[in-house]
Amino acid sequence: MLVDCAIYRDGKRVVEPESLDEFYEASRNGAGVAWLGLHEPSKEELATCAREFNLHPLAVEDAIHAHQRPKLERYGDALFLVLRSARYVEETETVEFGEIHVFAGPTFVITIRHGPASELGRVRKELESRPQLLRRGPMSIVHAIVDRVVDDYAPVLTGIENDVDEIENEVFSGESREVSRRIYRLSREVIEFRRATGPLPDVLARLIDESGDDEEKRYLRDVEDHAIRVHERLDGFHELLRNILNVNLTLETKALNEAGNRQNEEVKRISAWAAILFAPTVVGTIYGMNFEHMPELSWRLGYPMALALMVAVSGSLYLLFRRRGWI
Repeated sequence: MLVDCAIYRDGKRVVEPESLDEFYEASRNGAGVAWLGLHEPSKEELATCAREFNLHPLAVEDAIHAHQRPKLERYGDALFLVLRSARYVEETETVEFGEIHVFAGPTFVITIRHGPASELGRVRKELESRPQLLRRGPMSIVHAIVDRVVDDYAPVLTGIENDVDEIENEVFSGESREVSRRIYRLSREVIEFRRATGPLPDVLARLIDESGDDEEKRYLRDVEDHAIRVHERLDGFHELLRNILNVNLTLETKALNEAGNRQNEEVKRISAWAAILFAPTVVGTIYGMNFEHMPELSWRLGYPMALALMVAVSGSLYLLFRRRGWI
C-alpha cells in the first residue's frame, strides 16, 4: 500500500505524486531526492519499484518475505537496510515487532514497512520541517529513520521494566499462581527483543563507514551509542528474569515441601488416634462374641479387667505417640 511519496529539491517538497506511476515519472529526471513510502506492498508493487530503480533481486526478495534480522547490504550504488521496530502494547502487556526495509540510492529512498510498529509519517514531517537536513541527501533520511526506530525502543524498555517490577512483587508476595507463566512469556519477549537489537550496533558501525559526511557520522555514532545501551539493558532484563524464575521455583518448591510436611503431620495424627481407638475396639470385639467357653465371662472381675485392659493399652499408645510428636 502506498503511504506517501514526494520529490524533494533543495530540502523542500516540490512534487507530490498521487500514484506510483506519477512518482516514477517524476523521479526519472534525477533532479532532487525521491522518497517513496510503502506499507506491506504486494509483489507487483515491489516488482515495479525494482524495475524502476534497478533494485537487486536478493534485496527485493528479502523485502517481500520480511522476517529478517537487522542488516546492511550494498548492491552497487544502493544500500539495503533492514531494521526491527518494536511497540509496547499497554493493554495486553506485550511487545509487537515490525520490520522496516530501506533502499537508499544516490537520488532515491524507498521505505517498506511491515507490521504496526514505528510509523514513519512523523519522520517525514520532522525532516520536512528541517530542510537543511534534507539537503544532505538520502543518507539524512536513512539516519532519521534509524534514529526513530531506536528512539521507539525507549517506551518498550520502560514497559518491560515495569513488568519486571510487578513480577518481582508477585513472586515475593506469593499473591499470583500464574507468575511462572508470566515470567516465561516476558522472557520470550526479551529474547525476541535481543534478537531484534543485537546486530544493530554492527549495522550502525557499517552505516557510519558508508557515510561520507562527518556531521552525519557524529549523529550516527550517537544513535549507535543508544542502540548499545538498549542491548545492554535487555541483557540485564534477561539475567534478572532468569534469577527471578530461579527464586520463584525455589519458593514454589519450598511451599510444596511445607504442604507435604503438613499433610504428613495430619496423616500421623490420624494414624495415631486410629491406633489408640483400635485397641479398645479389639478388646471389646473379643469379649463381645459371647462364646460359651470363655473363662473371663464367668469371672467376677472379668468386666473391670476388660475395661482396665482397654484403658491401659490406649493410654500406653497415647503416651508413645505423644513422646514421638505424632499427637
